[in-house]
Amino acid sequence: MALGSQGIAVAHAEGAGTAYISNERGNTVSVIDLGSGKAVATWQVGARPRGIALSRDGGKVFVAVGNDNAVEVRDRKTGALISTLPSGQDPEQFYPSRDGRLLFVANENDAATTAIDLARGQVAWQVPVGRDPEGVTESPDGKWLVVTSEDQSFLTWVDLATHQAVDQTQTEPRPRHVEFTPDGRELWVADEAGQVVQIVDPTSHKVTATIPFAPPETQAYKVLPCGIRFTRDGKLAVVALGRANHIALVDVPTRKVLGYVRVGGRPWHLAFSPDERDVIVANGTTDDVSIVDLATRAVRATIPAGGGPWGVAIAP
Repeated sequence: MALGSQGIAVAHAEGAGTAYISNERGNTVSVIDLGSGKAVATWQVGARPRGIALSRDGGKVFVAVGNDNAVEVRDRKTGALISTLPSGQDPEQFYPSRDGRLLFVANENDAATTAIDLARGQVAWQVPVGRDPEGVTESPDGKWLVVTSEDQSFLTWVDLATHQAVDQTQTEPRPRHVEFTPDGRELWVADEAGQVVQIVDPTSHKVTATIPFAPPETQAYKVLPCGIRFTRDGKLAVVALGRANHIALVDVPTRKVLGYVRVGGRPWHLAFSPDERDVIVANGTTDDVSIVDLATRAVRATIPAGGGPWGVAIAP
């Protein structure tokens, strides 16, 4: 078993995978081998990288470089820049379409969402949404694109058949991230300033439940939910709680918080290891990554990254 930077067993070496971490202040991407618990490469990228994801074919890494108003496409194995996609003003988060043809980008300064045709490397269409959009996701059935408006505290529902915004859902203040459950029956919204996660019915577009958080020995005002991820079976959700320096483990069927794990400073986003035994957490103020063992609910290792870790993408 490999050891991490603190001498703790890191990850299950067999099929552990690789984590790609966007470092917002460092203008880099850290490449971490989860089997050895070490950063094996650092890519220099554009200015203020935040959103990061693998292409659907697994061969490329997309990186939103907000201050360059672009999305970089990089070779997953070498980090070499393949192309730069026009994305609108200040791209923050994005979502590769489920069919692999488009990249949906939330443009913070445009109050719009841009769909980029990946084969042509051009903007396919753009739709106005609320001010200061950040979170964006596609429903599992391919019918909806949902975009958060941090400034106006609502979700915009875009009909992907017509490319038109057709509905809004009011949320608690400052929704940062949205994530559908794998079965598509629920949409979870991380309301940072509202300090809760809200659950929305994708059929009615109405809020049906709210989940509060109270990590131990933490001042309430520091609880600022951001990233959300689900296990593939949809039974467990993990939520990054920002300045609370914790992640929360939530039972999806009952919506009950099962427990909390203290991680590094200001966890932004997270992802599961390929075998779903661990959660990889990007800690924005301590410039490191926490590897959390879900079985023990403890940090397995802390791995140095670049300046201001923000996003996490995982490859097998």
